Amino acid sequence: MNRKEDLRMLGILERFSATAVRDPERRANGRFPMVRDVHYKVMHSKGRDEIGTGQTVNISSTGVLLTAQSPLPPGRRLEVSISWPAQLDGKCGLKLIARCRVVRCTDTTVALEIDRYEFRTAGREFAPATANLVARL
Repeated sequence: MNRKEDLRMLGILERFSATAVRDPERRANGRFPMVRDVHYKVMHSKGRDEIGTGQTVNISSTGVLLTAQSPLPPGRRLEVSISWPAQLDGKCGLKLIARCRVVRCTDTTVALEIDRYEFRTAGREFAPATANLVARL
């Protein structure tokens, strides 16, 4: 390579490095900060499922970052139930039910990859206290 080609390559690398520093987010799907209550069930093959609660930190269409009650090892399968901020017809609370796999865990912060999900109407587990009172009347 000659001096001119060396300088051109250096410029390309500098631009690449600057872009990498400015935008460390390399995920295909952006994550959105969302703090919501979570109930989770750790699925075991022997049928002795563990349950726990926590809160989401952020969420995307393919993953969830949450805080759990205890560390969860990578590879573990979970079913999570997340209270959803929107309501069905402005009246009925919703929850997101997702089957996930733990991809990373640092202390009690757990990163999950979503395998499949569905929305359901929220039962008592996420219903506000006033909604439970109205339901009893």
